[in-house]
Amino acid sequence: PNFPEVFDGIIVGEYFADLLVEECVLVELKAVKTLEPIHFAQCLSYLKAARLKLCLLMNFGNPKVEVKRIIQ
Repeated sequence: PNFPEVFDGIIVGEYFADLLVEECVLVELKAVKTLEPIHFAQCLSYLKAARLKLCLLMNFGNPKVEVKRIIQ
């Protein structure tokens, strides 16, 4: 699914979700050594664009999968 990015009432781009579960949980997938603050900010921005409250940020960049829950 895709969601429009709106700024001052003007569509300035689109966000394409990695996964959307039951149309209420956004799942953002990463494959990095360390999750950085920018990844969390990205999820918050996506939640706002999608008008959702919950995002699971999943990182597959290490031997053990890391999952962070982000609530707006």
